[in-house]
Amino acid sequence: MAEQSSAWKRFWDHGGFWRTLLLAAVYLGVYELIGFLLGLVDEDVRGDEGSASYVFFATALPIIITSVLLIAFAASVGWLKELFARQTQPGRRWMWIALIVVLAINVAALLSIDYADAGLVLVFTWLLTGLFVGFVEELVTRGFVVNMMRKAGRGEIAVALASAGIFAALHFTNLFTSTQGLGITVLQIVYTFAFGICMYLILRVTRTLIAPMLVHASTDPTLFLHGEYPANNLFGLLPALSTCLVIATGFILLIVLIVSERRRARHEVLPASLAVS
Repeated sequence: MAEQSSAWKRFWDHGGFWRTLLLAAVYLGVYELIGFLLGLVDEDVRGDEGSASYVFFATALPIIITSVLLIAFAASVGWLKELFARQTQPGRRWMWIALIVVLAINVAALLSIDYADAGLVLVFTWLLTGLFVGFVEELVTRGFVVNMMRKAGRGEIAVALASAGIFAALHFTNLFTSTQGLGITVLQIVYTFAFGICMYLILRVTRTLIAPMLVHASTDPTLFLHGEYPANNLFGLLPALSTCLVIATGFILLIVLIVSERRRARHEVLPASLAVS
């Protein structure tokens, strides 16, 4: 048993892009399977689409169960402590822009919801759902993916691209599991890639996985509730433009990251070459 456990841990400790893809694929498959099985629950129990009970069974419960399995996996390979420990990779001051932009959108969305129309039970259910969505999706993409890429010795540009790219790819299944068309799905993938870059930068600048988890947790429910139950006030302008704002912020900051990391790499190589000469 000890040898099997050691082999299991060694396999994942090697990290690398292909193992992150494998892990993400298994996570997605398990999540979709749980969602399918819960979809077999009697309609009288699940309630009408859009109701608090429906949101709980269709969205919250699958992600809650998946979160338990992910924690069990992290414990089985001994990663729980390092995933939630203070990040050793430092951030840059310009990375705070990602946090400011996303939080501004989320706060504006929170202030532009018609709570009377939505109902407090539905609002609470969505906030609870968002908490687990943020926890699970960030644990997978900014936790496991980032950790495994760094274990394999990949540079931070590759880490950021893998983290955001896998996060975006996970949303491609919406083309088959929802009624949205190809155009909306492609736009969603572009948006989630940019959002993933922002979450990676928040991880870097705050140096804790908890930060992107909480920021992500405040994104999905506030934007959804604003879209379904808008209060039609001035605060609604930011969430209405959130897709464009996040895409622009994510891609601009990705360019800044690439330039910054390459400049840092050149500065590290130069002193080493002078020391040799």
